[in-house]
Amino acid sequence: MSDGALIDPFGRQITYLRLSVTDRCDLRCTYCMAERPDFLPKKELLTLEELERLCGIFIARGVRKIRVTGGEPLVRRDVVKLFAGLGQKLGEGLDELTLTTNATRLEHHAADLVRAGVRRVNISLDSLDPDNFARITRRGSLPAVLRGVDAAQAAGLSVKINTVALKHGNVREIPSIMEWAHGRGMELTLIEVMPLGETGEDRVDQYIPLPALREELENRYTLVDEADKDTLGGPARYASVAETGGRIGFITPLTNNFCAGCNRLRVTCTGRIYMCLGQDDHVDLRALLREHPSDNAPIHAALDQALLAKPERHHFAIERGAAPAVARTMALTGG
Repeated sequence: MSDGALIDPFGRQITYLRLSVTDRCDLRCTYCMAERPDFLPKKELLTLEELERLCGIFIARGVRKIRVTGGEPLVRRDVVKLFAGLGQKLGEGLDELTLTTNATRLEHHAADLVRAGVRRVNISLDSLDPDNFARITRRGSLPAVLRGVDAAQAAGLSVKINTVALKHGNVREIPSIMEWAHGRGMELTLIEVMPLGETGEDRVDQYIPLPALREELENRYTLVDEADKDTLGGPARYASVAETGGRIGFITPLTNNFCAGCNRLRVTCTGRIYMCLGQDDHVDLRALLREHPSDNAPIHAALDQALLAKPERHHFAIERGAAPAVARTMALTGG
C-alpha cells in the first residue's frame, strides 16, 4: 500500500478529482440522457460524510483540485454542507474547489458556495433562445438559468460557460453565445458530443467536429491560440478572440485526443472510480468505505490498484448505428 502521489503507469500524476454527488438532474439534455431515465435508488449513493471522507483521502494522495459534478449537483439535498466541509481543506492540500452546474438552482446557492470557498463555476448552457433551450433540455426554464448566472456573478464567482456543439441544435447560435458570454466577462468553452450512453438520439445527427466549427468562427473573428493558463489541468485548448476581448476553449475528445496530459479521475455518487471516461473499468470503493469506517489503508490500496488500470487513452468514435463507447451516461459517470 502506498500513501504517496497517485501516478499512473504512463507517468501521469493525478491531481484533479471530478466527484459526482448524484446521477439525478432536473433537465434531460438530448446528448446526455434519455427523456425518462432510471435514476439510482438513493440508498445506493454515498452519504455526504462518505464523500467528504473520500475527498480527504484523495487530497492526502496529492489531489489539489476537486470539481463537484452530477447529474446536477445542486439537486442533492444539503449538498452545500459538503462544500462547506471540503472548503475547510482549502490551503491544507487542496488548492481549488469548484463545480459544474446547469444553474437552474444556482440563484439559491451562489452566496453559500462563495462562503464555502468556491471561487469559480462552470455553467452548462447550450442555447440562449427559450424555445431551443427547451428542445435541447426537453424541459427547464431558461430564465431560471440566466438568474443563476446573474446570482453567481453578483456573489463574486468567476463563471465559465460550457456549450456542447450540436450540428442541428445550436451551431448557428455559437457566435451570439460567445459574444454574450464575453460581454459579461465570462469564458466560453465548446465541447464535442461524446458517445456515452443511450439518449434516444442518434449522435451522428448531433456531432460536429470543433475544428470545422472553429474555421467558421474564424471567418468572422480573429482567434489567437494561447497557452493553457489552467495550471490545475484540463482538456480545453484556448484562444483569445480579438473582437470580443474574451477567451474561447475547445474540448475535442473525438477530433484531437487530449489524453497525453490526463491528470484526473472520476468518482461516481456510488463510490466507483472510473479511470477513463471512455472505458468501463472501475474500482468500487463503497463497500470498503463502509466496512472500514476508521481505517483508510484499504482505500489507499484500492486507489493503487485503480491506477494500475488507467489506460493511455480513450477510443471514442461516432458512427451511424454504432453502440455508445460505454453504456453509462455522462450523468451517471459525473459530468
